[in-house]
Amino acid sequence: MNSGPQTPFSEYLHATKYRAQHESFHEAMNRIAGALTDDRDHFLILREILEAMRFMPGGRIQAAVGAPKKVTPYNCFVSGTIEDSFLEGHGSIMARATEAAATMRMGGGIGYDFSTLRPRGAPIKKLGSSSSGPVAFMDIYNAVCKCIASSGHRRGAQMGVLRVDHPDIEEFIHVKQEEGVLEGFNLSIGITDEFMRAVRDDLPFQLRWGGEVFSEVDARALWDKIMRSTWDWAEPGVLFIDRINEMNNLYYCELIAATNPCGEQPLPPYGACLLGSFNLVQYLFMTDSGWMFNWEQFRKDIPMAVRALDRVIEVATYPLFEQEQEAKNKRRMGLGVTALANAGETLGLPYGSPEFLLFEERVLTTLRDESYHASALLAAELGSFPLYDKEKYLAGKFIKTLPKWLRDVIAKNGIRNSHLGSIAPTGTISLAADNVSSGIESVFSRSAIRTVQTFEGSGEHLIEDYAYATHGTIPVEAHEVTAEQHLLVLAKAQSLVDSAVSKTCNVPSDMPWTEFKSLYFRAWEMGCKGITTFQDGGKRKGILKKADTEGMACRLDPITGRKECE
Repeated sequence: MNSGPQTPFSEYLHATKYRAQHESFHEAMNRIAGALTDDRDHFLILREILEAMRFMPGGRIQAAVGAPKKVTPYNCFVSGTIEDSFLEGHGSIMARATEAAATMRMGGGIGYDFSTLRPRGAPIKKLGSSSSGPVAFMDIYNAVCKCIASSGHRRGAQMGVLRVDHPDIEEFIHVKQEEGVLEGFNLSIGITDEFMRAVRDDLPFQLRWGGEVFSEVDARALWDKIMRSTWDWAEPGVLFIDRINEMNNLYYCELIAATNPCGEQPLPPYGACLLGSFNLVQYLFMTDSGWMFNWEQFRKDIPMAVRALDRVIEVATYPLFEQEQEAKNKRRMGLGVTALANAGETLGLPYGSPEFLLFEERVLTTLRDESYHASALLAAELGSFPLYDKEKYLAGKFIKTLPKWLRDVIAKNGIRNSHLGSIAPTGTISLAADNVSSGIESVFSRSAIRTVQTFEGSGEHLIEDYAYATHGTIPVEAHEVTAEQHLLVLAKAQSLVDSAVSKTCNVPSDMPWTEFKSLYFRAWEMGCKGITTFQDGGKRKGILKKADTEGMACRLDPITGRKECE
């Protein structure tokens, strides 16, 4: 059995990101397995899974668990509610900025809902002045982020969310179109069902805050501004915030207004989530008739991962007491997959094809059912999460999509973890696993030059796609996948995941404008919780360069798809 990364660059990356100085991969997996198991049998099984890289815990878990340095194993958090006060009170703008600093300093990314702040120009009666508005206050958080280089060469990551009905929404849409502004943020708009219906039916739409209507706008004109910005700049992203709350397993005890920096984890105030991904190429095996997928091994591994991530909640270091309370009251985790494209295409299923979608469905259905089953069995042993309410939980809209046998097990035993699934981008852990395809994304390129950031600066490295280099698999590259295929892969995943999905839908620059906008409407109608698009010809830079087969160095921006050769 191969243990750990096999290519020099991936070994270097894993060592510098996730391991102590002079710690081998075997020693790191020994450390992680030792900290996340409570008996020898589980230890031996989990260590073998980790060493084979069939399951890869989130990068923060790999760096933090069992290590002497004081960092958090949680990849992502959401801020406490930001109160409409600059200095006064526990939840003031500055108090939340201080909490954000503590969170990022220990390795956690963080998301915020800025919709709670009064709009620009609104009066502040106590001071006899007027508000600067949420976009201006975001500069404070951006400055904090820029000053913090968290451990493991990981700089602070942030998500800023503003509701579409906030009076400052137009300023928010355009703010990052100027170079150097809010570079520490990803931005997303919380899109309501009310707004989508107003756009569909060509109705006026009210912008309001604090119970007061500030103005009434043309919904379709506002929608066009959002679409133009995401077409040109790939931001802001779109979160269907009502869908997020409607499908939330904990609809009965929390309200979600923001997500983690990459959008795959909608979280309540002080929410946190543990991430981990199954590396699907490690379940492939060769037979006389070709490559096959080891479904039996996949099913056996899932309960081991559930038990291990549940254990993280107990051994974790938390930046804030409120985050610890939130985590232990709900025991969220986010199990996902990576290398879906590599695995499917090695099996002969081109990315986005009907056959590929059936493979995706089987993978994610297996992961959903086995993880929920494992959590229910764990509840019988250790108890359900403290805020579990049997009647209300089983009435949840996502829970009702589970098969009856599984709902019966939950009804009998309870459930240990409120949420079990999440499709994360898995960028660095996938690269450290010999550059397998990230998450459920298509392969970017057979070979590429990647820019990697460290404390010492940036460096470029030539890397090859795992399946292409190892198995000779010819991938469908990202720019060859149609927008329709991207959307179908996204929607299929979202229907089987209780949290959310990080997925990029690449679109060509000659795509008709009405067709581009309809992509977002279709995502809403198909039950997606959000959507991100990148179009060929946009204005953003990326971290990958496509390596030309004839040796010419070509830059292919993974965000825009634009190719520039030297």
